Amino acid sequence: MHTIWIAYGSNQGDPIAQLLRARQTLASHLLETGASALYRTPPWGYTAQPDFINAVVRYRTELAPLILLDLLQHIEQQQGRERPFKNAPRTLDLDLLAYDDLQLDHPRLTLPHPGICERTFVLRPLADLDPELTLGGQTIRAHLACCGDINIEPVARPDWQTTNPGENHAP
Repeated sequence: MHTIWIAYGSNQGDPIAQLLRARQTLASHLLETGASALYRTPPWGYTAQPDFINAVVRYRTELAPLILLDLLQHIEQQQGRERPFKNAPRTLDLDLLAYDDLQLDHPRLTLPHPGICERTFVLRPLADLDPELTLGGQTIRAHLACCGDINIEPVARPDWQTTNPGENHAP
């Protein structure tokens, strides 16, 4: 089994409901082993859009990285994801951040996900799960300490925190 980290994000169509629905869908394919809190974060890149709700969930899986990418993109499509331009508003964004300590440079997928170490909206929830995880020669905690404060606010949602990964029986 491989350990993977998936970033969740949404700022359209009831973002928290979008994340909950995606998490429920992934529960039938992956074994969840931990989830960060939810965070409200300002948009990154294209800023003329609503704030995002972001989180990171850690899983165990036997799926190969490209099969996993196809699954994530399929779930995004099912939930109405459109890609009109880079960093556009979105109903759902699921990014494979890391897959064990695999380094992959494929035309469809780069691992670890490029840009993690500069994106507080990914580092903050990732630090909830694995602050000592090493990427690019530094821990997530160290990368987070180097990032500017971008006004990330925790979002209290009992329905997100009470999801029980122990009930997941994915292969």
